[in-house]
Amino acid sequence: MSRKVAREALYQLVFEYLFLKDVNDDTLELMLIDNGLSEDDREYIRDCYLGISKDCDVLIEEISGYTVDFKIDRVYKMDLAAIIIALYEIKNRKDIPVAVSVNESINIVKKFSTDKSYSYVNGVLAGLIKSYKDNA
Repeated sequence: MSRKVAREALYQLVFEYLFLKDVNDDTLELMLIDNGLSEDDREYIRDCYLGISKDCDVLIEEISGYTVDFKIDRVYKMDLAAIIIALYEIKNRKDIPVAVSVNESINIVKKFSTDKSYSYVNGVLAGLIKSYKDNA
């Protein structure tokens, strides 16, 4: 199965985490049971989900500086989950090109969120990426 499917499973886990504020081992195991997932995909999901849950407050704080005209608590959770995944990958998964992280997050938002969300997510991620390049 492709990384796209694994990323969508991760998206669902992160979306749930934003409400529960706790790791749900049962949901994680259900996502990993899918026989179509490769071991690499399972490891990707597990690594990113646990990493995001550990660093979620820091990631959200960083994102909040780029949510133009919105307080972070007003950003749609569907959009926030996609932004968190992209930011986590950019910061922690050097095996994934930045452009891929951004593009995949935008595609997820196009599939699961509102018609206008993808341009908002793209703008927030562009600001985050620019700040990383400026500070590099």
